[in-house]
This record gives sequence, structure tokens and C-alpha cells, in this order.
Amino acid sequence: MNKKRAKRLQRINTPEVMMDVNTTPLIDVMLVLLVMLIITIPIQLHAVNLEMPVGVPPNQANKPQIVQIDIDARNVIYWQGSGVTAEQLNSKMSEAAQMEVQPEIHLRPNKDCQYSIFANILASTKRMGLNKIAVIGSEQFVQ
Repeated sequence: MNKKRAKRLQRINTPEVMMDVNTTPLIDVMLVLLVMLIITIPIQLHAVNLEMPVGVPPNQANKPQIVQIDIDARNVIYWQGSGVTAEQLNSKMSEAAQMEVQPEIHLRPNKDCQYSIFANILASTKRMGLNKIAVIGSEQFVQ
């Protein structure tokens, strides 16, 4: 009996073999890889890149024509005071880009207009090759 009892006591005192996988190191490695992935992904910015003039502009004998583009609160686009559609705006911009002396584009958005329309017009002027652009009336955005 003592032998059986000794074996039983020995089984009780010895720790059991752990059959589960230790996932703590795996989770640590995965968190480090996740942080490294987040750091290395470049931040995507939705921006229109504009080339701003540098230095003093040369003195021109012929003053360029000024073209006024307005966007009202209802997102209607006006070319020199008359309402135009997006297709008409693009055709007028391409005509202006073909002129010998490119006109100055004065873009005046209303503070309640959609930013996507404003950004689309800026991108269109860049795409058409119009380089002289000014945003007029920015004091309305100061709070």
C-alpha cells in the first residue's frame, strides 16, 4: 500500500505538463509589427499643389485681363457675372489658356459653398495651364 500511496502523492506533487501554446510572445511581436506598419505608411493628404511665384515679378507692358469666377452659397459658378455649367467653365478656361497673355483668374468663393467645387475649379485651372490664380475674399473665413 505504501508504494501505491507514494505514487499517488508523487503525481499530486509534480506539476502537470502544460499542453497550451503560450501566445504572449506572439501577441507582443504582432503589436510591434502593427506599430511599425502604422509608422511607415505615408499620410495621405488631399491637397491641390500650387506653384507659388517666387521673387519680384517682371514689369509687364500689357496688363493681363482679369477673369472673375464666383461661387455662390447655392454652389452656382459664375464666369464674369454670368452663370455657367461645368462644361462651359472648362471650355472658357481652355480658351483663356490659349490666349497670348494669360488672364488673371480671380476666384471668389462664398463661405457657404462646397469645398469640393472650389477644389475642383482650382484643379481645373492647374490642369488647363492657367498659372495666375488669386483667391479673393478670404476675410469672410476669419472667425
